[in-house]
Amino acid sequence: MVLELYKKDTCPYCQRVMGWIRENGRTDVVYRDILEDPDNHARLIRDGGMDQVPCLFIDGKPLYESMDIIQYLADHPM
Repeated sequence: MVLELYKKDTCPYCQRVMGWIRENGRTDVVYRDILEDPDNHARLIRDGGMDQVPCLFIDGKPLYESMDIIQYLADHPM
């Protein structure tokens, strides 16, 4: 399973998700910063359909909303 978290560090909801990932020792989530790399921002909009972070792509399918992302990760341990 490929897990990619599209984020920006100034977003408090992204910080919530990244904090949960850190606290729970998840090492299987790849971070994609939309401010550092314009290609990441373009893919977020193109493949996700919205300009909203955090967005967790799960095998290429987007999941939005920080609490939904945390719940998904909690329900699907490494």
